[in-house]
Amino acid sequence: QVQLVESGGGLVQAGGSLRLSCAASRVIFSIDTMNWYRQAPGKRRELVAAVTRDGTTNYVDSVKGRFTISRDNAKDTVYLQMNSLKPEDTAVYYCHAQVVDPFRREYDYWGQGTQVTVSS
Repeated sequence: QVQLVESGGGLVQAGGSLRLSCAASRVIFSIDTMNWYRQAPGKRRELVAAVTRDGTTNYVDSVKGRFTISRDNAKDTVYLQMNSLKPEDTAVYYCHAQVVDPFRREYDYWGQGTQVTVSS
């Protein structure tokens, strides 16, 4: 089974930056899309950014121009560069990977989450 491990979270002041990393292991099939989700206290989990294997990216409107998602296929790793952070970005950030097997069946894997706290 695929395992995802996030790192890079922490405490930062408003206007600061953080870079999150997520490394996948035990990958025997192709990882299609890799995503970053976040969940703030009392709110539903939301998709923040997504990147396909060929590098196509998508972002939720609230982070456009501030966050950048990228991936290194050779390392099975996805990154989220977060700039100009705001207090409303405070949340637990989760890495998600969609894996496709030779029969084109899709499997979803989640990381344990990393806390991002932005102070004002």
